[in-house]
Amino acid sequence: MEKPKKSRRKKLILWLGIDLTVAAIVILLLHHAPARYRPATPPPDDPNGRRVHPYISHELMPTLYNNSQDRKPFEIEVDEESLNEAIAQARWREESGGIRLFSPAIAFAPGRVVLMATADIEGADFVVTVEIHPQILDDGRLNLIVESVKIGIIPITWAAKKLARDKYREQVEAGGIDLDDWRTRIAASLLNEESFEPVFPVDDKWVRLTGIDIVQGRLAARLVQVPKPKH
Repeated sequence: MEKPKKSRRKKLILWLGIDLTVAAIVILLLHHAPARYRPATPPPDDPNGRRVHPYISHELMPTLYNNSQDRKPFEIEVDEESLNEAIAQARWREESGGIRLFSPAIAFAPGRVVLMATADIEGADFVVTVEIHPQILDDGRLNLIVESVKIGIIPITWAAKKLARDKYREQVEAGGIDLDDWRTRIAASLLNEESFEPVFPVDDKWVRLTGIDIVQGRLAARLVQVPKPKH
């Protein structure tokens, strides 16, 4: 009877070893940081309390504002490195449901916008990655398709989308959001893949996104001034 006991013990040790190995691999995968996740280092605090980077205040916004005053189509380019420096200076942080997000970064890949941030979940840090594929449809509407959501390198796309959709639906049913607001339409596109008219306010003018090209490290958006939309 000694041999069956030893056999069971060996099987138990074997399965315990397999379980521990799987657990270790999952932990490593969860804690894995994508190579393209390189958040910029925040600069020293500005003694004047300014949080807007010169790339935003002196380049992007003036280009957008000045061109939106004219009815001629124009293009605005966004550089990945400069944008991430501006994001770092803003020191963006968000907390919800006990999860704290910080150190965000954006990467531009061919046809994709990649959003990344560190999530602090009960004292453990994980990198969350969201890949978005913007599409201008034949009718001129814009759709923002969330192609993947990952923690570390483990995909959680289906679960993340379902949770986000459920929360969005709850807010809509509660009547707490303005469905005509352009920010709400962006959220609806990200969460429900609902296309929308890509018309956005720029000070007292409105512009329409007519095209978007995304290559490695750079995004180029084509825009034109349009009348204020009627809801």
